[in-house]
Amino acid sequence: TMTSQDSVYNSLYLTNYAKLNLVDQLTRVPGVGAVNVMGAGDYSMRIWLDPEAMRIRNISPQQVYQSIQSQNVEVSAGYIGQPIGQDNNNAFQYTLNVQGRLKSPEQFGNIIIRREQDGAMLRLKDIARIDLGAASYSVVSRLNGKPTAAIAIYQQPGSNSLDVSKGVKAKMEELAESFPSGVAYNVTLDTTDVIHASIDEVMVTFFETTLLVILVIFLFLQNWRAVIIPCITIPVSLIGTFAVMAAFGFSINTLTLFGLILAVAIVVDDAIVVVENASRLLETGQYSPREAVTKAMGEITGPIVGVVLVLLAVFIPTMMISGISGQLYKQFALTIAASTVLSGFNSLTLTPALCALFLEKSKPSNFFIYKGFNKAYDKTQGVYDKIVKWLLQRPGMALASYGALTVIGLLLFMHWPSTFIPDEDDGYFIAVVQLPPAASLERTQAVGEKINGILDSYPEVKNYIGISGFSIMGGGEQSNSATYFVVLKNWSERKGKEHTAAAIVNRFNGEAYMTIQAAEVFAMVPPAIPGLGASGGLQLQLEDRRNLGPTEMQQAINALLASYHSKPALASVSSQYQANVPQYFLNIDRDKVQFMGIALNDVFSTLGYYMGAAYVNDFVEFGRIYQVKIEARDQAQRVIDDVLKLSVPNSAGEMVPFSSFTKVEEQLGQDQINRYNMYSTASLTCNVAPGSSTGQAIQEVEALFKEQLGDEFGYEWTSVAYQETQAGNTTTIVLIMALIVAFLVLAAQYESWTSPVAAVIGLPVALLGAMIGCLIMGTPVSIYTQIGIILLVALSAKNGILIVEFARDFRAEGNSIREAAFEAGHVRLRPILMTSFAFVLGVMPLLFATGAGAQSRIALGAAVVFGMAMNTLLATIYIPNFYEFMQKLQERFSKKKGNEDSEKDVAV
Repeated sequence: TMTSQDSVYNSLYLTNYAKLNLVDQLTRVPGVGAVNVMGAGDYSMRIWLDPEAMRIRNISPQQVYQSIQSQNVEVSAGYIGQPIGQDNNNAFQYTLNVQGRLKSPEQFGNIIIRREQDGAMLRLKDIARIDLGAASYSVVSRLNGKPTAAIAIYQQPGSNSLDVSKGVKAKMEELAESFPSGVAYNVTLDTTDVIHASIDEVMVTFFETTLLVILVIFLFLQNWRAVIIPCITIPVSLIGTFAVMAAFGFSINTLTLFGLILAVAIVVDDAIVVVENASRLLETGQYSPREAVTKAMGEITGPIVGVVLVLLAVFIPTMMISGISGQLYKQFALTIAASTVLSGFNSLTLTPALCALFLEKSKPSNFFIYKGFNKAYDKTQGVYDKIVKWLLQRPGMALASYGALTVIGLLLFMHWPSTFIPDEDDGYFIAVVQLPPAASLERTQAVGEKINGILDSYPEVKNYIGISGFSIMGGGEQSNSATYFVVLKNWSERKGKEHTAAAIVNRFNGEAYMTIQAAEVFAMVPPAIPGLGASGGLQLQLEDRRNLGPTEMQQAINALLASYHSKPALASVSSQYQANVPQYFLNIDRDKVQFMGIALNDVFSTLGYYMGAAYVNDFVEFGRIYQVKIEARDQAQRVIDDVLKLSVPNSAGEMVPFSSFTKVEEQLGQDQINRYNMYSTASLTCNVAPGSSTGQAIQEVEALFKEQLGDEFGYEWTSVAYQETQAGNTTTIVLIMALIVAFLVLAAQYESWTSPVAAVIGLPVALLGAMIGCLIMGTPVSIYTQIGIILLVALSAKNGILIVEFARDFRAEGNSIREAAFEAGHVRLRPILMTSFAFVLGVMPLLFATGAGAQSRIALGAAVVFGMAMNTLLATIYIPNFYEFMQKLQERFSKKKGNEDSEKDVAV
């Protein structure tokens, strides 16, 4: 915003200074797509006609219009001394200049309208006031209640917003050196602040995750030699992931950083499995380090490959999602996939080599923390063994309890409140002001003064820009509307839920409702993703598909506004549509006009010249072209009777008043006509009630439409609501596809249709955990929750793979199926707990996120932390049971098939 610190310069000067000296410079900053200045409008030569003085002098506005057009022209006078023909003895050639275009109010005031009978000249200044004013006075912009010029800068598609912001600020610092004394600028609202803050918060989480993962590894392995090997995996995998991101053109953003946070907790898994298995064999005393590593790799190469393939498999279906959802999935998925592949490759190559070099048989540590941890682990191992044995002896109870958990998880997932993307605290909010139809700009500004008083009392508010006469909802100029952009202080200065943007919006709405009766005032947070709508809330278009007309459309909207209170998920429903705007209809008696010798076209043009700020032609000033406009002075267009006092010349040159052939009739009508997908339309904005989700609100709005409107009107969701409805059951489909692909990958690896079932049975339990996480954290199911659930498909399968792979090996050694199932669970519990705790504690900081982007991090953390914790606690207990059941089924089927084949051989 541009401001005058000592109030020497008004908004008109500031606006045009910005347009003349800043816009072109800012437009050339790399990445800037457009620069708009909102304030007093362009300069214009305003000619304020005095209708009464013109009537007395028998002057029509048509004469004024023609005089200006003829005396304010661009003239090319030619040259003197041009070479003409063969006779040319001129030594010089000169350009001829004349005063064609006028440029000052004084010059326009001297335009001759006519010569009087006494020889005197009647000039424009005799019947009008001329000044260098604004092309339009319909919008007023103020910063903290003081005049300002607001500059809105938009980035080009595909550009980096952080680079654009940095470039714009550097350019403004450079330009500010030449500002006139007393003129200053202020970066009032920078939407990249939330990006900076979000990335900073995520980076803190990233380092916290790394430290927690290392801590978990240390607790389990209790040997710095063993700890250093998985730790090396982290930078190796992440550096490779950055290379893949660069190859795909991904930037460091919230989504890729989310992926990297989870990747830190995931990439160590394979290395932990290698180190733990090699350490276990080494502790037996039967192998040298090299022999222990060789044997360990023979046992776990298959599981590592299986885990990597499953992780890749579950994210393959997400690449087929279109729209904004696909873009969100794609960046996250590729980041995870790249880090997983590199981690798997590292675990099969570098990690075994490091194990052979670093590992050695260690003596038990007497450090009290290690002793306490080992004691707790031994108890956990004993409890786990007892539960597994008990369930193996009661397969019916195991299946029944597992089925109950599965049903509960699915029911919670299907009926839990949903949203597309959680509303975030972006550091500002938008307030919309709507006065009754036909309210003047002065009345709108008066309401604005009350809003200024409310905002000035809020300690969380840093700055606010009020634009009276502009509607962000309608997208145009309306005298009875205003839009406020309220910028809040930094997140670090307003900690606590009561100081978040959403809490401030609720407080503001309540206070505005109680104190402002002259207008409807409501505030909302901006859309979670910039570009998905002009404002927050759910937006839709009500369409007149049967061409019923504006009156019926208004009645339909009124019915919706009167009945939405019965829907608990809706805090408010509003619309800028106005079909009942008070208007005047000038009923011109055309017969009288003809009888009086008046040209009907003169009647219409007189109205336009006096009341419509008619454009005449142009003038040049400050190196730019501006418009010349004529209009009746303010005192001559205040009330409708002023129109009847206007005069129009007849064929005899007499001035005839409008009152002699015009009657004024009051009527109601539209002030703006909008169309959407070729239908007459009205925009509606629905704000979600605190504690409700957008999914619930969408369902209630659709039910409200069906109840109140039936089939008379159609509607279409737009902005974020459109993306949410388009996504629909995409997640369910992707989840099913991910599960199927993971199953097929494992079936190919095991060459069995039954063994993979035991490996993937952890997903329903993980899903239940994710939903419990949403319940505890109070978050709806959003796209971040869905991403976490898809990740849980692979992570839950990882634990299953570790147990099933070893159970198959034990079974191949001749153990019974039940013994193989039990031993596999017993042996693999330690690496499962190590990898699971490393992941859960590693991503735990997401649950306690605050500040910018906190809701997205909490939504993702709630799903993966609680989902993985539940999977570790319960699925590891059920996997041995399912392995036993599926292995018996497979062997029974194989034996039966073998007998049938033998019988066929005998028959042959």
